Amino acid sequence: MAIHELFAYLRVRDAAQAIAFYEQAFGATEKYRLCEPGSGRIGHAELDFGGTTLMLSDEFPEHGIRGPQALGGTTFTIHLHVDDADALIRRAVAAGAALVRPPADQFYGERSGTVRDPFGHEWNVGHEIERVAPDEMQRRYDAMMKG
Repeated sequence: MAIHELFAYLRVRDAAQAIAFYEQAFGATEKYRLCEPGSGRIGHAELDFGGTTLMLSDEFPEHGIRGPQALGGTTFTIHLHVDDADALIRRAVAAGAALVRPPADQFYGERSGTVRDPFGHEWNVGHEIERVAPDEMQRRYDAMMKG
């Protein structure tokens, strides 16, 4: 059996607002959404992030589907590899994201920082500043961890 693609699937409180935020902050475009009759809750939506699909839905607590706000935080970070991390982080903060970690040059050859969107998901945004071989990356990591 072959795996053809991997998609992140976010659960958020107020998916319509999340879609608008992701469009404004990250330049995503909505592909489509499926809305629950009567309530208008979004049962499934897909956004295009430069050729990569992100799926999301509203919370459905009656089915155990809850987002980070309901759970008190998130357990993962989404990484966006971009041309200019500083610019996209500024754009996301201007759109309403909270700055978690300002952009800085990292030992693994990337300039990156982290924002938390208004729905509780964290986004690590980075761009390459240097190609670093895995053995050199490990050496740098070891040195960093030693202090």
